[in-house]
Amino acid sequence: MGQKVAGTAYVKVDGSQLTINGGAEAPLMEVKRETVVPGFFKEEDVAPWVKFAAVHTSDLDIKKLVNGTDMTVTVEFKNGKVYVLAGAYLVDEPSSKGDDGSIELQFDGIKGTWQ
Repeated sequence: MGQKVAGTAYVKVDGSQLTINGGAEAPLMEVKRETVVPGFFKEEDVAPWVKFAAVHTSDLDIKKLVNGTDMTVTVEFKNGKVYVLAGAYLVDEPSSKGDDGSIELQFDGIKGTWQ
């Protein structure tokens, strides 16, 4: 029997559902590990984040996304897994793409949790 692992993802920012184009990304680990020599590694903390492309619909509240500094972003993946990013704020330099009507968004946050 097959198991669904891909398909439509759902994204909410402070309770408002966004229409997204494609999938969403979220980190699996809270640290980045690097091998120093075989069998020994160092760890570096990584800020939790989510990344996706939203459709620039007429009701998309750009002002809320740009000015928010303590938002909650919830991503529900088609495989049933949910990633919640607390204390979220928009990073990088998002811009609207006129050719496909999308906006690439990345939010960093204080705490990311897989459910």
